[in-house]
Amino acid sequence: MPIVTPYQNSRRFVATFGAGTGTGATFAIAATAFTNDAGAAATAFPGAYSYYNLYINGVMQTADTSSVTTTAITIPGGDALDPGTPVIVQFVVS
Repeated sequence: MPIVTPYQNSRRFVATFGAGTGTGATFAIAATAFTNDAGAAATAFPGAYSYYNLYINGVMQTADTSSVTTTAITIPGGDALDPGTPVIVQFVVS
């Protein structure tokens, strides 16, 4: 029987692609470039989470589109997008 966690919540972070650095496969946006649900500057992404969703311009992306650490999200090829394009990262935590 699987273990079901009694509590789940999410943490959302928003930024634009203009906040990213690098090119091609190394394009990344630092966690500190995002704001959280409260509108405050983020200091880091959650270290423990069940999964995360990436939304680019409001469209959820497939799992192979990005990778994430507590300090940044890497989105290969993200530098080709308009700098004003919004990016939202949602972490589901237990």
